[in-house]
Amino acid sequence: MIHEVDEGLRQLLAEAGLEEAGVDLVFDAPTRDWSARRNAPTVSAFLYDIQEDTTRRRSGTGEEYDADGLVVAWRTPPRWFKLTYLVTAWTNRPQDEHRLLSQVLRCLIAQEMLPRRVLTGSLAELGLALPLFTAGGPDGQSASDVWPALGGELKASISVTVTAPLAGERTPAGPPVTEGLVVKPVAASSGTDDDVPRRQLRYEGIRDPGPDGFSSPRERRPTPARRRRGGRQE
Repeated sequence: MIHEVDEGLRQLLAEAGLEEAGVDLVFDAPTRDWSARRNAPTVSAFLYDIQEDTTRRRSGTGEEYDADGLVVAWRTPPRWFKLTYLVTAWTNRPQDEHRLLSQVLRCLIAQEMLPRRVLTGSLAELGLALPLFTAGGPDGQSASDVWPALGGELKASISVTVTAPLAGERTPAGPPVTEGLVVKPVAASSGTDDDVPRRQLRYEGIRDPGPDGFSSPRERRPTPARRRRGGRQE
């Protein structure tokens, strides 16, 4: 799921024309050694914080159906996580860095959700909306304490938070029942299992129970006539 959010952000920033302008889009940690090796204008979206959004946690399971309406699996609800990125621009001049940050800010601030067109993999399959908060988001998160850990000096940056679902566990369902049960009485203590008669409960000539299963109405054979005393039938 995390790499799919990365790809979504990369595609969104690419649509702003950064790659066409010769700007590299990376997800590297902007450490001092990394910045010294950089040799082209670069925008880095460094993922530095992952926290679960516990307000979205749900319990239970949901059913998954195929094209025929049959249950093929059960799935637990997704777990939601807040992924927070430190977005920075790197060039040889601060003015150029600020220009790139303005371009990034204009692109991201226009989106309240990560667009569906940039979603891939499990995020596209789930079809859920992914909130996107730019420049602090609702919690007013700050990345100023990240720079000492990276070994660098404080630099202009944009905090971007994407709330994304991690798909729940999937339990496949068995194939639908197409034949009846076999009923066998308990064997007597003196007998053997082979001597015990068996009775199979099923509909003769029916292999596919249809969409309603064996609980649907079936044509029944007429009940044999009962004999009265004296030999006449009712």
